[in-house]
Formats: sequence, C-alpha cells, structure tokens
Amino acid sequence: MAEHTAFEPDFDISRPTIARVYDALLGGKDNFAPDREGAAAYLKHVPNAGDCAKDNRAALVKGVQYMANKGIDQFLDIGAGLPTMENTHQVAQAVNPGAKVVYVDNDPIVLAHGRALLATNDSTTVVTADLRDPQGILDHPEVKEMLDFTRPIGLMFVGLHMHFHDNEGADEWVRLIMDACPSGSYLFITDFVDTGEPLQKSIEQAGLESLGNGWIRTPERITEHFLGLPLVPPGLDFLARWFPEEPDKEVPAPEELEPHQRILMGGIGYKA
Repeated sequence: MAEHTAFEPDFDISRPTIARVYDALLGGKDNFAPDREGAAAYLKHVPNAGDCAKDNRAALVKGVQYMANKGIDQFLDIGAGLPTMENTHQVAQAVNPGAKVVYVDNDPIVLAHGRALLATNDSTTVVTADLRDPQGILDHPEVKEMLDFTRPIGLMFVGLHMHFHDNEGADEWVRLIMDACPSGSYLFITDFVDTGEPLQKSIEQAGLESLGNGWIRTPERITEHFLGLPLVPPGLDFLARWFPEEPDKEVPAPEELEPHQRILMGGIGYKA
C-alpha cells in the first residue's frame, strides 16, 4: 500500500466555508464576514434557506434516533459542521449513554470548537479530515481508536453530497468507507433534490454563488448515493415527510409541502 499523506486543513477565514455558512444560516455565532455574506447569498435566492438548514438538522435527529434505537452505538459523522443544538453525540447518547461518535470536517474551526465542547466527553471526538481522502479518514488514529470496524457503524453524510460535483466521484469515496463497515451498518444521507421546481434551481444558484458548489440532483441520482443498499422505510423522501421510526405516519402529500420543504431529501441504507 502506498504511503498515506495526512490531510492538511486550509485555515483561511477570508473565504466562506460550508460549515460556517451553515452555522450562519442556523443563526450561530461561529462564523466570519465572508460566511455571513455567503449565507446572505442563500437568503437572497431562497428566503427560507434558514428553515432548510433547520429541516436538515431535524432530519439528522430523526436519523440518529432511528439508528441508535436499532442498536447502533458507533457513529461516523462526515461533514459534521460546527456544533449546534442536538448534535449527533447528544442524540445518540440520549438513547445509549455509551454510544461513541466521531465527527469529521475539513474546517479546522470545527475542530477547535468541537474539542472545546467535548473536552469532558470521552466517547466523542472531532477530527480534521476530508471526504476526498477517504482512506485518510479510515487511517486517522483517533478514528481507529474510537471506532471498532468489526461492529456495525452508523455512517453519516448529512447535507454533504451536494457540495461535490458528480464529476468528482464522491460515491466512490463513500463506497470505500462503507466497504470498511461490517454487516449491520447503516448509511445515512441527505441531499439537495431536483424535481423540476423553481426554488430547487434557486438553491443551486445560491450555492454556486456563495460557495462555488451546491448542486441539485434527481431522486434517482440521489438513490445511487446509497450504493445499491436497500433503504429502510419510508425510503427516500422529502425531509418533512421522512420518519424512519414511523414509516406509516400520516404525512402531507408532496404538493402540500411548502416550497422550501421540497429542497432536501433523505434516506438510510442498510448493509445486510
């Protein structure tokens, strides 16, 4: 195997980052002027962009609760972003206090804030790494120390795929990590969707202006992110209609949702 070179984070506060723009949209304070300008670009095109960010966060809670209640006690949350309300470790450890969580993000400010938040939590850690280097994530000493890859893992990419163009091949990066997870593991993904609605095009335009990325994809293309794994009920759906712990829950028809509720879809795949 070729020698692996560690990922070197780029600490540059003169440019917006995904984590800090998302933090600004959620009303957080861990961001800088360029990030707030990036958030403003989203709000210009999609006035409810903050609600979209909150919808994504609510879906994270639903997905983590589902996996934890299925017995998952190890989580690898890639592209985790800055700490906010109801983080993965808080949700998982509310179900199982012994659950272990590794957050991965390529923004070094996430590392700094996460380490401060988790100083007294021995079951959770934050590492700086990048999905573009999936083997680097698997080889990271803190990942290897915290997680046991002989036991099922909840692998999470919540609000991350849209930031990679299809030409980059993000599905193959995910596949490499998922291949390292044993049977009984889950793959949890949310992504911007394209069902032909104007506001979906607007969120893509906002992302390209703000961050230079943020592409929308058809439901069929999003399904391919799950690498052929069967999806747990209710399958892939708009986040406002997606309740994996209550797949038969009565939900609004897609056309009854607010336009901003039709921007994100999510699902969880199961590795048998």
